[in-house]
Amino acid sequence: MTTKLITVDEARALATDALVRCKAGPRQAASVANALVEAELIGQEGHGLRRLLTYAPQVLSGKVDGQAVPELRRPRAGTISINADYGFSYPAIDIAMEQLPVLANANGIGIAGIRSSHHAGAVGVFVEKLAQDGFVALMFVNTPAAIAPWNGGKPLYGTNPIAFAAPVPWAEPLVIDLSLSKVARGKIMTAQQKGEEIPEGWALDADGKPTTDPEMALQGGTMLPVGDAKGAMLALMVEIIAAALTGSNFGFEATSFFEPGGSASGTGQVIIAIDPGGLGAQGLARIGVMAAAVQGQAEARLPGRRRQQIRAKRIMHGLEIDQDLFERISALGE
Repeated sequence: MTTKLITVDEARALATDALVRCKAGPRQAASVANALVEAELIGQEGHGLRRLLTYAPQVLSGKVDGQAVPELRRPRAGTISINADYGFSYPAIDIAMEQLPVLANANGIGIAGIRSSHHAGAVGVFVEKLAQDGFVALMFVNTPAAIAPWNGGKPLYGTNPIAFAAPVPWAEPLVIDLSLSKVARGKIMTAQQKGEEIPEGWALDADGKPTTDPEMALQGGTMLPVGDAKGAMLALMVEIIAAALTGSNFGFEATSFFEPGGSASGTGQVIIAIDPGGLGAQGLARIGVMAAAVQGQAEARLPGRRRQQIRAKRIMHGLEIDQDLFERISALGE
């Protein structure tokens, strides 16, 4: 497989230009490009530049409004509500990231709910940024149906990522970013695009049988939840937090993030920022104690260290992407 090495700035320009050619607004395109490149930098290529192959057709078809400007409301102190207006999630998330530190500093905690949204990518990136600014952060994201209730047969819940990050006084933040399926759906999408099989145990086909065919997994199949029944219950929890509380579509109401046409997905996200000293305790120092205890054990490491190492390396040396992917992105909208 032939690959191409590009700088971070070149990657952002590649993505921005492709989306603008597909009639996205320049500011919206830049926001999306930045999020996709951040995913590439931490090694989550399934949420990276490859997503342009699905994003661009959705803008062209009108499934995603590439010109949408998010609308901000402040229902209560410490709370903001953002209507993504069926555009990309990232411009709405950018607003949340600007506002949440202000809310948390003033109130001890801030919460942002985003509705009528779309795919949110590598959600750990956003909570990590808040942790770098000194906050404990959580993010809940619901996605189109992919997981059935435990002992059920029809997908109702999305893979519904949960992300958490906390500042560490003497080091980079700890970051937990997990999908509630055994693997992220983006990995199956990547296998489909590359014509590769997936390992058995990732998904079931439409008949409820194990499959190694990514096409069978994505078209009418079911992702298996992490932790079996416990994972399915967590996925339900995220549907309530990210969709019900924001007024967004539940997973079973949302259209696919992968299909080029149809109605908007309309999913939701909730982001929470917490001042670690907001309860009057020495929260930040106590986080440091726990972090030291984890790292004090042989072979143990804090969650997030691998992504941070990959990011540092790729910022220095650039991003290596498939030549075929580069050419396909370069041709979008032409």
